[in-house]
Amino acid sequence: MENNNAPTAQRTSRKQRSIARRTTATAAVMVLAALGVAPAVAQQPAGAPAAAHSATAHGRGTLLGITPVADLDRADVARFLASGGMDTGTVRHGLRAYRLTYRTVTPQGAPTTATGLLALPKGGPHRLDLVSDTHGTMAHRDYAPSVGEDFGRFAPYLHASAGRAVAAPDYLGLGKGPGRHPYMDTESAVTASVDMLRASRTAAQRLNRPLTGEVYASGFSQGGQVAMALGRALDKGVDRNFRLRALAPVSGPYDIENAETPALFDGRVNDTSAVFYMSYYLTAQSRLHPLYKDTSEAFRKPYADIVDDLFDTHHTEEEIIPALPATLKELLTDDYYRRLQHLTGGLLEAARAQDGNCAWKPDVPVRLYSSSGDTDVPIANARSCAADLAARGVDAPVVDQGSADHNTTYMKSGPQIVRWFDTVAARH
Repeated sequence: MENNNAPTAQRTSRKQRSIARRTTATAAVMVLAALGVAPAVAQQPAGAPAAAHSATAHGRGTLLGITPVADLDRADVARFLASGGMDTGTVRHGLRAYRLTYRTVTPQGAPTTATGLLALPKGGPHRLDLVSDTHGTMAHRDYAPSVGEDFGRFAPYLHASAGRAVAAPDYLGLGKGPGRHPYMDTESAVTASVDMLRASRTAAQRLNRPLTGEVYASGFSQGGQVAMALGRALDKGVDRNFRLRALAPVSGPYDIENAETPALFDGRVNDTSAVFYMSYYLTAQSRLHPLYKDTSEAFRKPYADIVDDLFDTHHTEEEIIPALPATLKELLTDDYYRRLQHLTGGLLEAARAQDGNCAWKPDVPVRLYSSSGDTDVPIANARSCAADLAARGVDAPVVDQGSADHNTTYMKSGPQIVRWFDTVAARH
């Protein structure tokens, strides 16, 4: 399939690229208008955690620091969202945003720290409902919502300007968190997201904008999968301080085994994204599952010698993509190319560890947003998720944004989600 979204970073200015940071392998073409924000200040010390948090294993969710990163009026927010082609009709408030540093755990359960963005509206009710926004694929740690003023801020700013608090975790190994990012490890993304909710609860209280405990969960791409899994955790009572009210994920890879992986090989996913995603996925998942003993088992030379270092969280997509070949055939060994089309062993274990997050019965309304034109995460993923939910008696409509590409799918869906959340909230 012809790749109509091939990266063109080499044709953009450095300043434009700083705003056009991509959350997917084909989004480097998006050139957004620069928007100045107040610089971050030195991290401020946080006091003792709330008693409920200190009782959590490893102090999970304990707030360690609050760093202001943005202070925008309503017009600033509207300009930023409009720069990405987003409908600004739901922008009602300016906002203040903060980087939170908090305690969480690694995929192995060891104590670590992570960061995330807390965005609070200027105005609106004193006690705020909370949107959990989980972001899409990012390779460089500085793309994360709490650090980069680019694609990762669109959703948090959109929801905060509509009058809700927003907790947007950076995930492990991104933002200011230590180590490598365990890409597509849904379980650790959920623990980091739950702990971000806890840290946000403490921070919002200290900032005199306490939370109601009502959570509206959304997320895009990788974050769409995380949003579904987080919703499931909240529904099961992972933290009594939070109550799930609605789920609206966008373009999530909910079915890696039967939808996303086949699409990488049959042309439904464009070649540039297929190479980028598979390289990132295999190198990250090999640290969690027995995928290979040496990179040369999976990757051809010379890529076997460089691929792991490319995804060290310090390389941008604009650096990674030119260093990799144009197709999966050129990237993978013949044996691994065949194995990925018929998953067994560690590859099947890794896929199934992420799948199944739509196989439950939410007690809240669910809408799944996607597009027929998405060549990063094909709409088959959303349809698979809807079928899993329907099998459990849940009607979760798939909102198809038509010919929109991957990132445009979110730009169209985001304001629709805000309005739907408004409708859901009005029922309570």
